[in-house]
Order: sequence, then C-alpha cells, then structure tokens
Amino acid sequence: MTQANDIVNIEEIMRIIPHRYPFLLVDRVKDIVPNESAVGVKNVTMNEPHFTGHFPDQPVMPGVLIIEAMAQTAAILVGKTLDLVDKKMSVYFMGIDNVKFRRMVVPGDCLEMKVTVTRPGGKVWKFHGEAFAGGEKACEADFTAMMQPPKG
Repeated sequence: MTQANDIVNIEEIMRIIPHRYPFLLVDRVKDIVPNESAVGVKNVTMNEPHFTGHFPDQPVMPGVLIIEAMAQTAAILVGKTLDLVDKKMSVYFMGIDNVKFRRMVVPGDCLEMKVTVTRPGGKVWKFHGEAFAGGEKACEADFTAMMQPPKG
C-alpha cells in the first residue's frame, strides 16, 4: 500500500479542478493515497446559496451536492495521482449508481467524503464514495468519471 500524501489546501484544489464559488464543494483533501483513496472535507455553512430555497425553515444540503462533493474529491485524487496541477484537466460524471442517503447534512456540519478508486483508468475511472457528518454516514454512491484534456 502506498503512503498517504500531505493535505491539499484550497489554493491547490483550485489549481486541479475548475470549480469555483458557488459550486466548489471541497475545502481541503487529506489522506491521499495515489491511485487508491482520499478524504475530502467540506465545512457546511448557512451562507451557501442553496440553503435559501432548500429549505427555508429547515436548511438541508441537497443530496446531489453531497454526491458532487464526493466527485470533486475524486477529481482531486486523480489530479494528484496523475500530476495534473495547473494542467486544466476537466472531469465529467458518466454514471452514478447505488446511491443511498442516510442522514441529513445541515449548516454547522463538517462533511467528510471518503473516496476509493474501484477501477483506475487513463480516461475513465470508477469510484466508491461515502460521506460522513458528525461521525454518521450521510450518503454513499458508486460513480464513474471521464477525464477530459483541455480543448485547443
């Protein structure tokens, strides 16, 4: 088993994936084991735009955004694995399977996304992700993503 790398901070995250506010859903990534796994961290705050409508009287992070946060964590793992910092590589969903939501994620939660590579690839990768809040599993899913080099 390969040894885990240092923490990837927000500045480096933005050099790996193209996402920005309000769609950048990972604050840092830790415990990166190239080609194997990583843990993304998202500090959930009431200041996020989706909470004004989901739901005004009981704010809940939308499940699709939890899945997106897991996918962004996976993209950062691939970016570190393949040395894609500053390479402007895009990562696109191809499929999402076996999704289960088990706990609401609310403002004040620290969401930890544990992503494991189930099939590494050149262009197409498969992952299993689990998201935890307050030590409880909030979501799990299997997903497939495609790496797309910059156009031009």
